Amino acid sequence: MAERNDPYAQYNFLVEIDDIEVAGFTEVGGLTTESDAIDYREGSDDNTIRKLPGLRKYTNITLKRGYTQNDELWQWRKTTITGNTLRKSGAIVLLNEQRTEVMRWNFKEGWLAKWEGPTLNATTNEAAIESIEIIHEGLELAG
Repeated sequence: MAERNDPYAQYNFLVEIDDIEVAGFTEVGGLTTESDAIDYREGSDDNTIRKLPGLRKYTNITLKRGYTQNDELWQWRKTTITGNTLRKSGAIVLLNEQRTEVMRWNFKEGWLAKWEGPTLNATTNEAAIESIEIIHEGLELAG
């Protein structure tokens, strides 16, 4: 009988960003890489266009977490606002049910392109959420 290979749960993950204490993220998105296609045709070819891989592109990584007194993400964002952009590397780490690392998406040369404060609404009892977008120059799946 074949060994059962269940998918990992999406709620069990960690976020690591260089020297920033990061914890409590509720959502991660944008773990995407793609390449442009370049159309190419040699003079001796018939009417067929070949497709060659072009520039690699990486989607912004979006992170959301409950808003706390920890303002390290805001301080990181301020480096770009003031014109002294600080680039950092990091990883999104997927864990299994025993909280052991099973997969890791490493990013490099990241900087905070967007910081969004919480939506405030006195008629709900939900947690205040802050959201960030990290622009980066490379994503690698290790695992």
